[in-house]
Amino acid sequence: MAAELRKNRHILMNFKKFRDVVLCLSALIAMSYVAAQGASIATKLVAGSSQRNVVSPTEEKFGATVKAREAAGQEANLPASTAAADSRSLNDWLMRIHQGSKKRDYIGTFVVSAGGIMTSAKIWHVCEGNQQMERVEMLTGAPRSIFRHNDQVVTFMPDQKLVRSEKRESLGLFPELLQAADSHIADYYKVREEGIDRVAGVETSILGLVPRDRLRFGYRVWTERKSGLLVKLQTLDTDGKLLEQAAFSELELDAPVKMDKLVQMMGKLEGYRVEKTVLVKTTASAEGWTLKAPVAGFKSVSCYKRPVAAENGASGGDPLQWVFSDGLASVSIFVEPLDRQRHYRESTLSMGATQTMTRLIEPYWITVMGEVPVTTLLLFANGLEHKK
Repeated sequence: MAAELRKNRHILMNFKKFRDVVLCLSALIAMSYVAAQGASIATKLVAGSSQRNVVSPTEEKFGATVKAREAAGQEANLPASTAAADSRSLNDWLMRIHQGSKKRDYIGTFVVSAGGIMTSAKIWHVCEGNQQMERVEMLTGAPRSIFRHNDQVVTFMPDQKLVRSEKRESLGLFPELLQAADSHIADYYKVREEGIDRVAGVETSILGLVPRDRLRFGYRVWTERKSGLLVKLQTLDTDGKLLEQAAFSELELDAPVKMDKLVQMMGKLEGYRVEKTVLVKTTASAEGWTLKAPVAGFKSVSCYKRPVAAENGASGGDPLQWVFSDGLASVSIFVEPLDRQRHYRESTLSMGATQTMTRLIEPYWITVMGEVPVTTLLLFANGLEHKK
């Protein structure tokens, strides 16, 4: 049972990864390739993002942090019997999604709407035994093709004649959390049934994932009634208002997708310059970083350095990515050496459900990014401390 539940969360996060790729591939690339690109994450995210009102760092630090602490205190203290029942309900739902997704082949058009921007892609997905293969073709914006074969992800950028290759683990699928024997997702979310609907011609059941505090967003999920396959996902803010929607507009289930054909397409690299991402696994404490206080529900699940060659004689250490998750939502802390020509203004940005905050901790530039409320990012940003 524990092994199955670990796979279930993987399925939901894979769906959310489709959403992230389609919503803004540039944002995904910024998260995954910050060091290799040689520019700050915040700068990369400005294009195509809607910028929030920027307030002074002092005002954010003291005013909003108080609100975040108040939000953390709103977490419900449920009776043990109620919490156990909710946990079983959530686990049953996750199990159904896993059973519906692990063997389905499909072709679909995937549409993401957030912040007044609509983006779409065509997706091919095939399973053969333990083998998983996906192809994602962007239908809007710059042409991009993303292939995933098990843990290998390859992104084609034809306008640049560039291919980037890396392991799935480096894209933030939170392997350490997924390997944990006990999940506390039900401590921070509860499930409720919300009726039935049709999505892309498929009969679906609607379920709500409601946060128990104001440190995380909620979700509304549409799953195929017969199999439990996830076909639509909405992200809701702390007041229950829609932030972002990802859904199939067209979906052909059990489609005749051939894995060998997709593998061949993934391997056609002629005429492209290939960049392979190299990540070095580490720990935050080994790099001298710590959080002065934990953020309720969020566990540290991975930490990586990305070695890069110094440019123009510059030095200061390799960029770092420290990832946290509560099992559904995620927060990444990016640390890079301060460059005063690029890093000159602390800011807060919003793009759909993804919030981004930049901070200066001399001599480092910090970017905190996650699909959580800004007040939650503040708890991470203001609690970050360097001890070396």
